[in-house]
Amino acid sequence: MRVSSNRCVAPTVGATSLTKGTKTMKQAIACTFILGLTLAGAARAATPLGCLIEPDKVAEVGSPMVGVIETMNVERGDRVAKGQPIAVLRADVERAQVSVAQTKADADADVQAAQASVEFNRQRAVRAEDLFQKKFISQQALDQARTEADIADQKLAQAREQRRIWQRELGLASAQLSQRTIRSPIDGVIAERYLSPGERVEEKPLVRVARVDPLKVQVVVPTAQYGRIAVGGSATVMPELPGAAPAQARVSLVDKVIDAASNTFRVHLELPNPDLRLPAGLRCKVEFGFDMPAVARSARPLSPVSPVSPVSPTGNPAEQPALLKLESRLPVLRQTALPVSRPVP
Repeated sequence: MRVSSNRCVAPTVGATSLTKGTKTMKQAIACTFILGLTLAGAARAATPLGCLIEPDKVAEVGSPMVGVIETMNVERGDRVAKGQPIAVLRADVERAQVSVAQTKADADADVQAAQASVEFNRQRAVRAEDLFQKKFISQQALDQARTEADIADQKLAQAREQRRIWQRELGLASAQLSQRTIRSPIDGVIAERYLSPGERVEEKPLVRVARVDPLKVQVVVPTAQYGRIAVGGSATVMPELPGAAPAQARVSLVDKVIDAASNTFRVHLELPNPDLRLPAGLRCKVEFGFDMPAVARSARPLSPVSPVSPVSPTGNPAEQPALLKLESRLPVLRQTALPVSRPVP
C-alpha cells in the first residue's frame, strides 16, 4: 500500500527488499490511521434533528348554555383577540329578564318614602320630648312617638336592602345574558368552524382557536444528549417551507421521563412568531449549540476487532510489533463514532 496525494493505494505484489517492505508497512500504518480519523470525524459531524412546529395552545370553544346560534362573527382563518365575540345565541328571554331587573334596580320610590317617614317621625319625637317636659302629654304618648321613629328607621333600612337585592338580580340577569355571547379565550386564529347560524348548541364546540404566537416546536432527542439541553437554552429552527429563514427558539421544556422503547426524550421550544409569518403544522430541522452524532439510531455498532494477529503487507515478521501497536489504537477510534437516533419528524 502506498500513499498518494489524496488516497491510499494498495502495493504491487512482487518481490521487494526489506527496506522497501518496511517503508510500505509504515505507509499502511499511516493510511489506516488517517482512515480511522476520517471515519471518526464523519461520525461526529453536526446533524440537525427532525422537529414539528405546532400551535402554542389550542382551544375547542363551546357554549356554557344550550341554545340556538343567532349569529357567527368569525370564519376559518380569521385572527381573533382574547375576549372577542365569536358567536351569539338567541336570548330573547334573557334580554327581557334584564330589562325587568333594570327597572326594579332603578326604582327608588320606596327608599324616598321611607326616608321622608323617618324625618317626620324624628321631628315628632323631638316635639313629644318638649311637650312631655312641659307636662302637656303623658309618658305613653312620648313612648309612642319614640317607637314610631324607630319603626321608620327600620323601614328605611328595609327599603335600602330591597334595592340592593334588585341590583343583584340585575347582575344575575346580565350574567345569564352574557353567557349567550361566546368569546375567544385566547389570542389566535380560527383553525376550524364547526357550526353555523340556526344550529343548536349542546356539547359540540363551535370553533377551534389556535394560538400561533409564539409557536411550539417539538423535538425528539436521543438519550445520549440528556443533560446537555437545559430550559432557557437556544436552538436554531429551520422550517421546511420555501423562503423561510432559520429562526432562534428558546427551550421551554425538557422531559424528565425517558421513553424506554425508543431511548429518547422530548424537548419543547418556544419560537416567536409576531407577524404570523410561519403557519403551524410545519416540519422542520433544529440544531442545538453543540454537535450531534450523525449515526442513525438503527445503525449497528462496529464489529469487534478480531483476536487474530495482523499480518504485514509484505509478509515480513519484523513488521509485526508495529502492526500490533496500531491495532491497540483501533478501539479508541471506534469509541469516537457513537450511534445516535435518526431524526424523527
